[in-house]
Amino acid sequence: MGGSSSRSRSAPVREHRGIYRRYSRNGSSKWQATFDDKDGKAICPSLMELCTYKICQQIDQYDTFSMLPGDISQLIFDESVYSRRLTWNDLEAFRGCALQDIDLGEYPCVDDSWMEAIFSHGSNLLSADLSGSNVTDCGLVHIKKCENVEALNLNFCYQISDVGLDHIKGLLHLTTLSLKRNNNITAKGMSALSGLVNLLNLDLERCTSIYGGLVHLRCLSKLQALNLNCCNCITDADIEPLSELTNLKELQLSSTKVTDHGVVFLKGLHKLALLNMELCCVTAACLDSLSAIEGLLHLNLSRCNLTGDGCDKFSSKSSIFTALFMLNK
Repeated sequence: MGGSSSRSRSAPVREHRGIYRRYSRNGSSKWQATFDDKDGKAICPSLMELCTYKICQQIDQYDTFSMLPGDISQLIFDESVYSRRLTWNDLEAFRGCALQDIDLGEYPCVDDSWMEAIFSHGSNLLSADLSGSNVTDCGLVHIKKCENVEALNLNFCYQISDVGLDHIKGLLHLTTLSLKRNNNITAKGMSALSGLVNLLNLDLERCTSIYGGLVHLRCLSKLQALNLNCCNCITDADIEPLSELTNLKELQLSSTKVTDHGVVFLKGLHKLALLNMELCCVTAACLDSLSAIEGLLHLNLSRCNLTGDGCDKFSSKSSIFTALFMLNK
């Protein structure tokens, strides 16, 4: 097939566009090219793109792609997902292909029966997006063999519980974990996160049963972004452990039960650049604590209990909040 036969992880992972965005077939089976915005000339597909497209059209005819270089089998997998041609039976053809990225977010019919084949790529797998799937704790047990996974997306996987979190506690290379909108995860289950010491991004938006669980995040000293939006179980007591996350740069607390007292615990987070407290029960009394956050650039206090009294701290004549780039109040 020609071209390079290896893909370095140090290079940025491309956003898969799919061949269909550039070429498609009409009723007369002729190629229809889109046009370049600058000079209006038709864009010719590469030989690799044409071959990948053709293989994906007949993907059910192939028993294995393991003889191909890893980056080429990755292209075929990505295109088969994008074109919605991939089925459970087709997964067997990708065994032994050393895929690095499995992006099946919102893909139809993904459930536990897919998991053994997906995680068969073992230490080669670096990212997996299973958001919106029907995977359960039983299916997630297979991820234990993928010790090099760096990014895992389990958003809207409503059947994942504390048991499922226990399966990922050994993924020490994990830097990004997303568990958005999962009501089955509790404070007890969050203890599994305490060992993920390389975690940089954690998304727990709309996880409404994690009250008391943030204490397990104390050891995540590298954490830079934490999303707790719409976790209406979060109170001031939960914010105290966050005071130790000194590398935190982004904190989302919208629609939580945090008050002025809880904001006091944020005073030492000097690297915090973005803080969202929309719809929190805070008043102008919290502004003294917020002014101690030297790196704060984006602050959202929209629809909070701020009144005219005390809000003079936002005045241009005041030395407080002079570094703010964006303010909603």
